[in-house]
This record gives sequence, C-alpha cells and structure tokens, in this order.
Amino acid sequence: MKILFASSEVYPFAKTGGLADVAGSLPSALSRLGHDVKVVMPWYRFISEEQWGIKKLREFFVRHAGRKEEIVLFTGVLPKTAVEILFVSCEPLSRRSGLYQESGTDYPDNLEGFSLFSRAILEIPKILNWSPDIFHLNDWQTALVPAYLRAYYSKDPYLKQAATLFTIHNLSFQGIFPEHDFPKLDLPPDYFSPDGIEYYGNINLMKAGITYSTILNTVSPTYSREILTPEYGCGLEGLLQKRQNDLYGILNGADYQKWNPAQDRSLSRCYSTKAMEGKTYCKSALQRKCKFPEKNVPLISVVSRLTVQKGIDLVIDLIDELMALDIQLIILGIGHPDMENRFKEAGKKHADKLSIHLTFDEKFAHRVFAGTDIFLMPSRFEPCGLSQLYAMRYGAFPVVRRTGGLADTITDATPLNIRNGLANGLQFESATPASLLNGLRLAIAFYRDPPLWHRMVQAGMTADFSWSRSANDYLRAYRLALGDNN
Repeated sequence: MKILFASSEVYPFAKTGGLADVAGSLPSALSRLGHDVKVVMPWYRFISEEQWGIKKLREFFVRHAGRKEEIVLFTGVLPKTAVEILFVSCEPLSRRSGLYQESGTDYPDNLEGFSLFSRAILEIPKILNWSPDIFHLNDWQTALVPAYLRAYYSKDPYLKQAATLFTIHNLSFQGIFPEHDFPKLDLPPDYFSPDGIEYYGNINLMKAGITYSTILNTVSPTYSREILTPEYGCGLEGLLQKRQNDLYGILNGADYQKWNPAQDRSLSRCYSTKAMEGKTYCKSALQRKCKFPEKNVPLISVVSRLTVQKGIDLVIDLIDELMALDIQLIILGIGHPDMENRFKEAGKKHADKLSIHLTFDEKFAHRVFAGTDIFLMPSRFEPCGLSQLYAMRYGAFPVVRRTGGLADTITDATPLNIRNGLANGLQFESATPASLLNGLRLAIAFYRDPPLWHRMVQAGMTADFSWSRSANDYLRAYRLALGDNN
C-alpha cells in the first residue's frame, strides 16, 4: 500500500506530546512490513536543515481562500529509517517559534496555517507523481484534508481512489474557531452546516475529520467506547454514535529501540530483566540528583503535563498525606501555572523527599523511569498514554486510574492476576484523592514483598507493546477503508 501519513508534529523534528512519538514510529513500522510510506508535516523555523540533512525539493502554488499561496516543499528522512519525510513550508506556520501556541496563548492564525497545510497535502501526490491509497490523518490540525478531498479532488486522477483514516488522539482538543472565519477555509457554503463542520455556531475542525473521513480510530479500544458517552464525548458523542460502525480502537505502541534500558545511553548504568543490578544503581543516582537520602524506600515519579486532564490536581491535593508516607517523590513536567506554583511551594517545604522539576526534558525522563520504583499516572481520561508503557519497560510499577488506554495496557494486581503471573501494575477506580491514595498505599505494600514485587516488575518489563503489533492493526483498518474486508 501507498500511505501518506500527515501530522502537525513528528519526533524528533517537533514535539509537544504523544502524537509526535506516534508519527515518528508508526510510519517506520509500516515501512518494515513492506509498504510505501511517506510522512508530511509543517516546516517550522526551528527545524534545522543542516542537522537533519533536509533539502529543498520544489516550490508550487495553491489556490486557497481567494489567494495564490506559495508552498515550498522540503524532503528528508526519518532518522534511523528508510521513510521519506516531507516538510510543507507555508505561511503562517513556517514563521512561528512554537507549534500551536506561545506563552500559553493559541496563535491567532492557527486556522489559516493548518487549513493551508491541509490543502497543500492534497497537492503533494501530483507534485511527486505518486498516488496514495490511504491518507492517514491525525487530530484537528489535519482534519480538513477529507473535507477538501471530497469538495475539490474527487475526480483528481492521483486521488480519486484514495481513502482516508482519521485518528483521534485526544478528543478534547477540537480546533474550534468563530463562524466569521469560515471564508478562510475556501470550502463550499453548505459545508458550514450541522451535517458539516458547524458546531453550535462555530467551526469545528475535529468534526470535519469525523464527518468526512472514510474510517476513524482512537488510540485505544477503551477510549473508542468511552467517547460514545457524554462523560468523554466532549459534545461530539452524538456524531460519533452515528459513525460507530466506522470507529475502531487501535492501541498505540512503544518504540523499544528508543526506550530500552538495556542500551539506553542516557542512563547511569544499563540493565535488563536478566541483570537488574543497574536499576539499583540508577535509583541511587536519581536520589543523589534529587538530593534525597540514599535509602530503601519507594521512589515514586510523576512524568506528565501538569493539567487537570492528567489528574495532577489530585496529587497536589494529597501532597501532605503523601509526604507523611515513607516514600520519596519526584515530579517532572510543565503545565498549568497554578499547579507549578503549588508544587514549587511543596518542594520547598518537603525538600528531603519531594523533588520538583518544572521542565520538558526527555533525556531526564529516561533517567527518572529508570530510577523510580513506582510510576503514578492518575489521569481523568487518557486516550492511550505512552508513559505507562515506558515506565513498565524500565521496571517502574505503574499505578494508574482505570480509564482509556491505561485500562487496556495495565493488567491490574488483583489476587487472580497475581496468582496467574499476569499483574504488571495497579489500577484505581475513581478520580478522587482518596482512591489515588488507597491505590498508592497498596502499591507500597507490594513493594515491601520483594518476591511478589520482582514478579510484577518482570511482567511489566517483558510486556510487548511494540509498534509491529499496532502497525498490523492499522493495515487491517486501511484495508477496511479501501473496501477490502479480508
């Protein structure tokens, strides 16, 4: 199959979250299975041509919103793969220093930038003389592609056979803009309607992807069911219910070439399931880094965006109770200013057992996963989550809320699962401080039983959430989109 994979961010070129990790890994897994995959993303000014060996391919023009817009197409290769990556340089995306916002405020020209990016995506096959079978689109930033495809390209010889798969990574980010901006999209007037992209008098780009794509998926089976309900549907549950026969849940994978404690150069010492001494060394190194006493107590970590969605407010509300336990706690991440400030104050008060790192530092995240015993992920909702997969591979026991992809990837430490050797983490039910605290106390009790703890940690480290499994699931979805039910 010929697959054009479109994303607003791709690791290692640009990243704000898990979407970039998916876009940097899934195309390579598809390529290894023998398919012709190209990736396309915007050109942002901070991407270094020299560092990544990126070259200018050609210039072309796109008619958009009544104007003739110049597009410059660059080409490169996804590092350590054979996958070509294409960069679309267009105003206003190419001049910004961030991706979607700056200093916590959305760019005012996001609609213009990402609509032009989407229109340019559909011109690329003609430029390359290459006809994709599938456009794989991701979140609201590329959600206009199927709308433009239907409106203007249904008879294009390069595109008339193409199907679209739209992946919902996080339904809460929908790309909503005011009605008066509709002319900027250059779509026929009837597309702004309740059956199109209109949403309570506004433009909703996520709705465009859901409405016009051939087939849809979320990044975990549980989340695909959750978004059909008012609690998780973010106002789009009615539309999703109408399309539920075309909606699938495909679990994200982990890149075990990048996340592998046996060969991770960012660690103080490498280790594996057969030689765990290195993890003890990594824990001591992390305790020294955090200025903690080097003693045998559970070292717990939170590596996350500091937001309500991630349940981080529950951790803050519990901080005094947590500090009364015989534990050490490290927080790594950035997010809501109020949460950051509250963590700063708590860190000053409990410096001997609470270490706060308000930064986005992926290399340090590797060291945190390697050095901690317990990884805490109390999300209110979690479409898939990747951090719990990384934590397990590094021997950090996940304590998670039972939701979305966390429910699909963590086998709860129930008595039956423990007896059968399946338990690889612990799930708690409610997004409340009390439920979180009870779950954490149980994990600490497990920690004090070394043989049991070792078995559960080993189960997590050997669990297979590789991209090869997920890539085959996506190939089946592509075939369904193309009308092949075999």
